[in-house]
Amino acid sequence: MSRTTLVAAAALLLGVVTSGQAHAESAPGCGPVTQIGSTAYIGSGGQKWASVKQFKGCGKNWAYIYTWDSVHNAGAPYTPLFVIIAKWGNEWSREPYGHEGRKAGGYRQQELWSYGTNTLDTCTNAFAEWSSGAATYRAETSIRC
Repeated sequence: MSRTTLVAAAALLLGVVTSGQAHAESAPGCGPVTQIGSTAYIGSGGQKWASVKQFKGCGKNWAYIYTWDSVHNAGAPYTPLFVIIAKWGNEWSREPYGHEGRKAGGYRQQELWSYGTNTLDTCTNAFAEWSSGAATYRAETSIRC
């Protein structure tokens, strides 16, 4: 394989690895955490601006919202309004029966973690609200029991 081919392959691999959204690795004051449930997305018209995830670690559940680099680096006005852990009776419940860990975000705060909740023995999901300045968007992950 020629040097030019190797350089091109390395550049392609680097582009694949560094493109897209960042992945959370550790919750505040906890360290490494593991994602549970699906990833939810905030966006409109086929565009995605932020992702919402639920994690477990250090004996707690965590909700997380991350505004993508492409939005943040473009200087777009946005605010992650809050993230929260919703508690459910089971995965078929119509409404949550409680919320814990709510944490509000600030203007152009790219990454926002909820407070850790003692809900690992409960059905939960992560829920977030995000504002573009013109509209408010909501997203929630799948319920995990």
